[in-house]
Amino acid sequence: MMKKLTLQALSLLLVGLLMCFGALAQTPAPAAYPNPLAGPADGPLLTPAQFLGYELGARFTPHAELLRYVAHVAAHSPDRMKLERYGSTYENRPLELVYIASAANLARLDDIRRDNLRLAGLETGAVKGATPAVVWLSYNVHGNEAVSSEAVMQVLYDLANPANTTAQSYLQNLVVIVDPCVNPDGRDRYAQWYNRVANKQTNASPLSWEHREPWPGGRYNHYYFDLNRDWAWQTQQESRQRIAVYNQWLPQVHADFHEMGPSAPYYFSPAAKPFHADLTAWQRQFQDVIGDYNRKVFDKNNWLYFTRETYDLFAPFYGDTWPSFNGAIGVTYEQGGGGVAGIAYAKTDGDTLTLSQRIEHHHATSLATLQAAAERHQDLTREFQKFYTDARTKPKGEYKSYVLAGSSDPGQVRALTQYLDRQQISYGFATKRSRQAGYSYATGKTETVQIEPQDVVISMYQPKSTLVKVLFEPQAQLEDSLTYDLTAWSLPYAFGLNGYALKGQLPVAGRQVPVSSVAGSKSSSTATAPYAYLARWNNLQDVRFLSRLLQQGVKLRVAEEPFETEGQKYGRGTLIIARTGNERLGARFDQLVRAQADSAGVLVQAVQSGLSTSGGDLGSRSVRPLAMPNVAVLAGPGVDATAFGEVWHFFEQQVGYPITVLGTDYFGSVPLSKFDVLILPDGRYDDIMNERTLAAVKTWVRGGGRLIALEGASRFLAGQKDLLLKAKPTDSTATSKKDPYIALRRYADAERDGIDGRVQGSVFRVQLDNTHPLAFGYGNTYFALLREAPNYKFLPEGGWNVGVLKKNGYASGFAGRKTRTGLTDSFVLGTQDLGRGQIVYLADNPLFRAFWQGGKLLFGNAVFIL
Repeated sequence: MMKKLTLQALSLLLVGLLMCFGALAQTPAPAAYPNPLAGPADGPLLTPAQFLGYELGARFTPHAELLRYVAHVAAHSPDRMKLERYGSTYENRPLELVYIASAANLARLDDIRRDNLRLAGLETGAVKGATPAVVWLSYNVHGNEAVSSEAVMQVLYDLANPANTTAQSYLQNLVVIVDPCVNPDGRDRYAQWYNRVANKQTNASPLSWEHREPWPGGRYNHYYFDLNRDWAWQTQQESRQRIAVYNQWLPQVHADFHEMGPSAPYYFSPAAKPFHADLTAWQRQFQDVIGDYNRKVFDKNNWLYFTRETYDLFAPFYGDTWPSFNGAIGVTYEQGGGGVAGIAYAKTDGDTLTLSQRIEHHHATSLATLQAAAERHQDLTREFQKFYTDARTKPKGEYKSYVLAGSSDPGQVRALTQYLDRQQISYGFATKRSRQAGYSYATGKTETVQIEPQDVVISMYQPKSTLVKVLFEPQAQLEDSLTYDLTAWSLPYAFGLNGYALKGQLPVAGRQVPVSSVAGSKSSSTATAPYAYLARWNNLQDVRFLSRLLQQGVKLRVAEEPFETEGQKYGRGTLIIARTGNERLGARFDQLVRAQADSAGVLVQAVQSGLSTSGGDLGSRSVRPLAMPNVAVLAGPGVDATAFGEVWHFFEQQVGYPITVLGTDYFGSVPLSKFDVLILPDGRYDDIMNERTLAAVKTWVRGGGRLIALEGASRFLAGQKDLLLKAKPTDSTATSKKDPYIALRRYADAERDGIDGRVQGSVFRVQLDNTHPLAFGYGNTYFALLREAPNYKFLPEGGWNVGVLKKNGYASGFAGRKTRTGLTDSFVLGTQDLGRGQIVYLADNPLFRAFWQGGKLLFGNAVFIL
């Protein structure tokens, strides 16, 4: 027994010595460093440095450690902090919020939340008590702008520390909601990489590899989407979960913490122009108020900053604009640094920017924001209530109703109403047929439009009318064309639906969609086993249905010509799921088809005969079989990360179809014969495809492969040997009539002069040849969201010009004068036959940010139908 005790004691002594030697080789840890196995509430409240074992700014904290500290602080303040897990990321990392208030207010937290919604008219009943202002602070939406999640630990400590009487005083008038990390997947991608490659002694030289973040970088989430551009659309799991909670609160202030290039100092409000016209005078004024609170702190510390430049308040996608259109004061904070800066970065001015400095600045603006809101809390709640009262009783703009044709595409209508539900936007359905004067999105003109029963009607007389106007207005009012992002996004264009804007109100029925008009209604059935099932080809739900059937081994055919059978008309692209060819499924056939249709939200029609009353019969030569394609997509350096992410997300999350991701670093050695379809997302392909690799790709196409080239990939292929896509020549008219003084431009006007040749996310009407399989399911036009001019000639013989721009194709958004002229008679999308295969050129990206719903069927056609 004594011998065993001695060995145990020696073992403990050896472990202790090893720990001491390890400590000598590292930054000394504070004595209070906790046991990593200890519970969050064990011991006293610790500072971030005491808890982590290193000073903030010494390294980047992994997300799991960040959440351990958040739990530690919340556990030590149970009367003033409440921790809530509101969701998880695609990589299953937790998403958490911390609610912080005085003890009295935390005890009635849900009553305060409901009272806040009563101020907005979104909850019935009278306000029950005092209404503190609600401030929501969002950190680290861009993963490699990692400083903010370091700063939030100090912010939480200050709000939890009873000795910090200044911070505690803010809580008397506020409920503070803190999201410590909006994008954990991106943050860990960056933090883990940096901590792995960083030198033991920080190297501030921009040439050191710790300042050269590899592809795809940590900015984006798992699918390489920019979450800061997803507030309005909520295409990503993180956004939907976060905004579901946000809509339960609707804070008066939302602050979003970012970083920009390392040579810049610090940015805070007031924002730059353009301001969206529907921001109220009060919202603009309070931008200045918060800016003044921040200015005082920065002036006191002699820190550099700038305001009223670069970061505007126009497009509704962002963490400052979308909250603003929901009644908040939305502010953005930008610290110089970003993923390139690391722990220390030598700037061109000779100064060294440190992570500690960056943390200090974000910490200061966090507290200044809380101070401003606390000292002006009554103004904030009063104006918040006025914002929503005005929205309900005297909505802005000339249009008072927006109408979407329910018959234009029931599946897309269903998708849009689900989107409206997530936004808390009320809608109803037209009760009778009528003719009204209204703006038609399809024609871009004010004319007499036909309203049909069950058309979706969105009234402007509702709490969310400001958001409705911003999302539906045909043309956003742009006070300055120098803007940060897109200039057009109207939902009828985005969803590809016929719609109208009316100056008057319409009587409406309730929100329940009739079963007969819903794409997701139950599949029609019959007592006897049908000859076949027919599914119209109109939207993304139909692509999802096809994907699921192919993976279940169901044999399908597609109609290349319109036909009519059993009293119903069917267009090109109609899916035919016949019993013939699926005999091996036996009795499972009917159950499987109906179950997959209901799951995908598709209405299928059972027919008892293969005979058509017009058009080809179901066994006609115009009906051909569809095979399950083996699909690959290229990713890696040279490919735009977000463009790849849009393709990846389309397959995995939207249609649930397997793809193989091929890396650009080994693409040259890939046996392409194993794949039927190869997708090249936007990118710079000069370094990816040398002459030998491009020749191999063309050989694969000639053998029967299908190459889908999006945006930059099409640009790379244009002009290559054997390929038909060619760029349009530059206009020589200006050269022949050259103004001798054209070179005498003002330096200050350079940026503004440059926009004359730009397309800033504008909507154009693309003319379609819908007899071609690439355009199956569409009418004669498609509204494309163009972000650059597709200056290509029409394809010559051997190619198919499926989508082109003709005269007067512009529909909405900003496009420079020169650009509009150049976009006339331009190729946008089409195909080229090469040997037994095809090349699909998509000069426009129909999957952009996953929100442009109207383009997804085009991409589905390119993959599955051609």
